Amino acid sequence: MTDAAPSVRRISTGAPWEEKFGYSRAVELPNGLVLVAGCTSVVNGEIAAGSPYEQAVTSFDVAFAALEQVGLGREDVVRTRMYITHARDVEEVGRAHKELFDAVRPAASMIIVSGFVDPSLVVEVEVEAYRGGTR
Repeated sequence: MTDAAPSVRRISTGAPWEEKFGYSRAVELPNGLVLVAGCTSVVNGEIAAGSPYEQAVTSFDVAFAALEQVGLGREDVVRTRMYITHARDVEEVGRAHKELFDAVRPAASMIIVSGFVDPSLVVEVEVEAYRGGTR
């Protein structure tokens, strides 16, 4: 598959839904912005379910792995979005976010949604990072 614009870099991690639904795990734009698609606690094709806190940490780890493929890390994150299925999970997911990003302080949103593709998933995250300067 060729890129519509040669200056856009698309990153795949081989996750099963990437191929099935036709998306990239991350997309790096020529202006230095890197958009990471929604990440859940699916690792190696298997759901690593757990508490909302554990799912949040695992989901962010999936996003960090995608950022590493373009040479960025959590310190480069400028925006996060956390989608959760229950208001009761706000504190646990918020605690995970604080532990991971307290020194970075990205813009953040937490949104309650009705559900995900598998009912054992209770957290999904999106991350945007910025590379100072352009490649």
